[in-house]
Amino acid sequence: MKLTFLGATHEVTGSCYLLEACQKRVLIDYGMEQGEDIFENAELPVKPSDVDMVLLTHAHMDHSGKLPLLYKEGFQGQIFSTAATADLCEIMLRDSAHIQMFEAEWKNRKGMRAGREMVQPLYDMEDAEGALRCFVRCRYGEEIRIAEGIRIRFIDAGHLLGSSSIEVWVKEGKTEKKIVFSGDIGNCNQPLIRDPQYPTQADYVLMESTYGDRSHDAPADYATALAEVIQRTFDRRGNVVVPSFAVGRTQEMLYFIRRIKEEGLVHGHDGFEVWVDSPLAIEATNIFRQHMWSDFDDEATELVERGINPIGFEGLRTSVTAEDSRAINEKPQPKVILSASGMCDAGRIKHHLKHNLWRKESTILFVGYQAHGTLGRALLEGAEHVKLFGEEIEVKAEICRLPGISGHADREGLLRWIQAFEKKPQQVFVVHGEDSVCDLFAERLQTEFGFSAYAPYSGAVYDLANGVFLEKPDGVRIRKDKRVAAAGKSSRMFEKLVAAGQRLIGVIRKNEGGANRDLERFAREIHKLCDRWER
Repeated sequence: MKLTFLGATHEVTGSCYLLEACQKRVLIDYGMEQGEDIFENAELPVKPSDVDMVLLTHAHMDHSGKLPLLYKEGFQGQIFSTAATADLCEIMLRDSAHIQMFEAEWKNRKGMRAGREMVQPLYDMEDAEGALRCFVRCRYGEEIRIAEGIRIRFIDAGHLLGSSSIEVWVKEGKTEKKIVFSGDIGNCNQPLIRDPQYPTQADYVLMESTYGDRSHDAPADYATALAEVIQRTFDRRGNVVVPSFAVGRTQEMLYFIRRIKEEGLVHGHDGFEVWVDSPLAIEATNIFRQHMWSDFDDEATELVERGINPIGFEGLRTSVTAEDSRAINEKPQPKVILSASGMCDAGRIKHHLKHNLWRKESTILFVGYQAHGTLGRALLEGAEHVKLFGEEIEVKAEICRLPGISGHADREGLLRWIQAFEKKPQQVFVVHGEDSVCDLFAERLQTEFGFSAYAPYSGAVYDLANGVFLEKPDGVRIRKDKRVAAAGKSSRMFEKLVAAGQRLIGVIRKNEGGANRDLERFAREIHKLCDRWER
């Protein structure tokens, strides 16, 4: 009875864990890495053909994206997920296969001219179709026996349509343990989908920590905040370009824009167009519509019962072909453009950035997480020039981020989730966060809340029956030059310092309204600390 940590360890993407128990090998997620790859990841320690089944928390590519590769390499088992997750994977895995094949073809055209060897796609459409045939659709709250000694249950994680935390009961002989895999824990009060459900009992917990070092500075009203961005951009005669994840975030933005139009929150630009420029986003929106009655929250369901489409409105336009996409920027009137990918590292969004980044009239509005190493992160951090399609573009457009529009729970949401357990788990494993955040959040769980918490690196192996690590490796950074490695270590420590500073700000805000004497003492302590380190 053991658990091996493979992906999303001290990194935010590439989720993957292997549970070996009851003579079965069970993968929990098999996701792609996105953005900069910081640490070396351990290889899957068993043959794909020896994996008996997969438990999938949700459809995002950093959790599901390598399932066709698993099938290609011999997997013939079952993939358990919710029905909505399976439906979304139907379009997302096919889309990913198309991208893999297209990129391989493009590289081979260039490679032939240079005399290089041919490259093969990571997987193709046949592999994606094979993986999709393995899916078993499950209902929330239903306890399912998937093997002798292993039971599972999906509960709503509130992160994406169909997203789940997964409870797993394992019994070998007289030893029985319960493991909870959090998946991505959702933010409360999101549009369309329900708030996350909280599991209450477990021996072991794997929990994400994407925003474990910060609070969401949510606006009082998302629609009003979005309307303000649209208003000032349209008044400048510019476009609002929104790099938006095709599945989840795009549908949420449509929900807000429907309300903006219904309530007339943007003035002087009646009937403004909103373009969804992503075939995948269009298909995903159709799946959201299909699940309106079963998976939407109470507020969205009420609209449906009144005959109102929560994600549809006058002026909504869709772009399927490349010609349609190119024509969007030829239209002179101000418009909102929702396009993938959400981190600007691929897809049609790069074309819209090329046409709008240099225009001071336009706005690039980020509404989702931007991983290290992505173009989106660079723009948010103040890049003055970027290269797109071999051309250097000066950044003159307004770059802004709409706070609070996050599918992930923030620090307080994560703490509410873990504190919902009636009895402290035997061990909490902190995963799915940036390097310094994983350590910081694990340390906080331990020192402030009394949990036994640790952030393992890829390759760690834990004995669930006896509660000990069998292997506990350090992280191996992907660095070739020793001087670069040293700089990386220094950068990591500085990141931890910044994270500690963000935590201090949070503590200060929580003390608002406290007794003046206490606040004065707190201020003196901070000043002493600053005097000590100020140079």
